[in-house]
Amino acid sequence: MAGSQQAVHDLRRLAMRVRLNATRMVAIQGFGYLGQALSSAEIFAVLFGWDLVRLGRDRFVLSPGHYVIGLYATGAELGLLDPKELKSYGMDGALLEAIGTERTPLVDLVCGSLGQGLSGAIGFALAAYLAGEDRVTYAFLSDGEMQEGQTWEAAMFAAHNCRRMGRLVVVVDANNSQVDGPVSSVVSLEPLAEKWRAFGWRALEVDGHDVEALSTALASRSENSEPLVVLARTEIFGRMKSISASAEGHFIKLDLALERALITELESALA
Repeated sequence: MAGSQQAVHDLRRLAMRVRLNATRMVAIQGFGYLGQALSSAEIFAVLFGWDLVRLGRDRFVLSPGHYVIGLYATGAELGLLDPKELKSYGMDGALLEAIGTERTPLVDLVCGSLGQGLSGAIGFALAAYLAGEDRVTYAFLSDGEMQEGQTWEAAMFAAHNCRRMGRLVVVVDANNSQVDGPVSSVVSLEPLAEKWRAFGWRALEVDGHDVEALSTALASRSENSEPLVVLARTEIFGRMKSISASAEGHFIKLDLALERALITELESALA
């Protein structure tokens, strides 16, 4: 990773703060998309805490709309959102909705139906190329979306137009989790990296909880090469010891005991 060990330390702490914020947000109603924030915390920390995504210039597409919790939790830590808004997350009339919509802050496009985000991101990247604009388009996808045909149609189009897509970067939270169970038990995707490469992409696989590996991979984009996809291999509970491996990962029920255990674990890690 370019930069100092202090930067690495700061990104790791940011990821823990993201998890802590998300836990408190889900605790408001006692259930929600906590697993998505736990698994993607380092991804969001690197994208926004390391200033890869230049807000106001670059484009950011969040394909799985229920991952907005991680984005909100990150934005509040970086001064991009008022931290007070987190206290009403998911409530009626709140700015920060549990599933992203056209009202969602900090994104250029957020999708409800899964599998649509890459198509939108390609539109942004192609428009920037044709207009001669200095923009990079980042798209965040989940591995469950790889089961959608639209994703692969978009991947083919991007590779076919690779000279125009050097400023397109996709990061996939590959946590092997979806609503019906493990992705591998619903429809197998592997070998995932080889599939992306066969579609004409440069594919890198990294430990998605390693901020150094993520930073290096995401920064390796080359404007004169194929579009880049970074497959971030993560765990749905973000390697938190407080949550049983048998717990429901996609939409967790957060009772008071689990809430306290998670907060204690995270605050100890931050001490």
